[in-house]
Parts: sequence; structure tokens; C-alpha cells
Amino acid sequence: MSAPAQALREKQAPIKDGYRTDPSSAIVTLKSTGMLDDSSITCKLLDGPAVKEASRIAGLHQKAGGDDPQISGELCSGDMLLDALVACSGVTLKAVATALGIPIKSGTVNAEGDLDFKGTLGVDRNAPVGMTDIRLEFQVKFGEKPDGSEVTEEEVEKLGKLTERYCVVLQTLVHKPKIAVRLAGGGKEEDGITRDILHGTIL
Repeated sequence: MSAPAQALREKQAPIKDGYRTDPSSAIVTLKSTGMLDDSSITCKLLDGPAVKEASRIAGLHQKAGGDDPQISGELCSGDMLLDALVACSGVTLKAVATALGIPIKSGTVNAEGDLDFKGTLGVDRNAPVGMTDIRLEFQVKFGEKPDGSEVTEEEVEKLGKLTERYCVVLQTLVHKPKIAVRLAGGGKEEDGITRDILHGTIL
């Protein structure tokens, strides 16, 4: 076993043991926060308290009436979804390769998604809203193992299967999660009482 693989195993071992002892400790709520305002059709995404000043702004895609992202700096949320898939699957691939002792010298991860804007803009009620096809591709250059041997087809097959299995974003997309949506808005204030307007649904 290579040194990086051993280090990874030693680091993950107590974490896995903790999850076996207390299964509930493995349950984490991941969060993303977005800020809305009345200046534009955007959602400012915050990276969290660790990076207080860093932010990304989501806006409409050009095909939905948005500005040129090269000028506005606004990102299409569909691109951001694919960014998350690329980032998660790339990290997962590297982690799995390290654990298996498969040396990766370099590589690229590409994700493409097909989106029909007729659906999201309400132009065609029969057109789907959301991506209909997503393609994820890895182009990897393997290195030589410490013993001088090359990576085998069987190892590549195992690497691919385990990457698919343990990529959180990929598995979230493949297995549709239960999603609760709630919209709360303050209405007109009368006699010091604000009338709340609520909408909620479970998808």
C-alpha cells in the first residue's frame, strides 16, 4: 500500500468507526445561502462564514434574458450545478484512486447538460423544465506504480464504479431526494400586524 493510501486510510478509519458506533453522527445538513434584493434578477450566493467577503452571483442565462456573463459576472445556476458535479466527482475520483493505490498524473473532468429554455420560460408547456441529459466524462493520465507496473483495465473499471457509487452530487442527481419547498412573505401591515403569505409543498 502506498504512503498516500495508508495516510488516507488512517485518517478515515476513526471517522468510519465513529459512524459505526453512532450512526446519527454521520448525518450532516449541508447548506448554501443566497441573498435576494430589488436591484436585479440575481441571487448572491455566499460561501459561508469561513470566507466572509467571497461571493458568487447567480443570474439568468443569456437564453433566458440574462446579460453576457463575461460582462455581468453573473453565473447561470445550471452551470453551477454542473460545476458541483465536476468538483464532487473529481474529488471522489482522486480519493478512490488514492485508496486503491492507482497513481493519477493528470486529468480533466467535463460535464455537459442539455436544457430546453422553452420549458423554463413557459414558452412550451410540453417542454421539460430542467436538464434532460447530463454527460460526465473523465480524461485521466495514469502514472506508473511504485513496483513499475501499469494500471490495469480491471483497476480502471473498479475506479469508475466506486467513483460513481460514492460521488455525493452524482448520487443525489441519480436518486431523486425528497425536497420540501417553503415560501414565506410578509404582506400588508395593518394595526401593527403583518399578514404573512405562505406557500409550501413537498416534491
